[in-house]
Amino acid sequence: MARQTPDAIQQPFRDQTAADCRRCEWPCCEEAAEHRAPHSRERLQEYRWFCLEHVREYNKSWNYYAGLSEDEIDRLNRLDTIWQRPTWRLGSGPTKRPNGDYGFKDDFGFFHEEDESDQRRRQGRPAANSEEGRALAALGLESPASFAEIKVRYKELVKLLHPDTNNGRSEDEERLKLINQAYATLRAIHA
Repeated sequence: MARQTPDAIQQPFRDQTAADCRRCEWPCCEEAAEHRAPHSRERLQEYRWFCLEHVREYNKSWNYYAGLSEDEIDRLNRLDTIWQRPTWRLGSGPTKRPNGDYGFKDDFGFFHEEDESDQRRRQGRPAANSEEGRALAALGLESPASFAEIKVRYKELVKLLHPDTNNGRSEDEERLKLINQAYATLRAIHA
């Protein structure tokens, strides 16, 4: 007697799967429905079941945007490019507040901790005419300032003076260059 493989033993059970029991939804078709297609734009998680021939026919005629105006189609496409999430222009919208608050309760102090180097810097003040003093003055900060404070102030100024937010005013661009140089200096000192 020939030995049966596991596939041959389970073959009778495969004939009883749900796909084989399901029949094509196309009118007057008695084929097994093995292929699914979305029901409608509003019910994308619900499916209609067809045989291969009829799912091809259904997909040829199915239009996601059927019944929508051009403005509605454009609106849906714009929402899809941002994953249906809210957006805002640079410099507006939810950002860190000037008082250092992120707009949520920070019970563990993750966003307000200082590292040891920042604490040591607070102990000694640089002279106002030193490189560090001039860089702090360019950012509008007074000594002693932790690197976390420097970084927050730098980000605020960059958002304020960036060419995308101020229509490319040349005086703001020059000030932004000075702020970038000051930040680079302070970053090198605090590193």
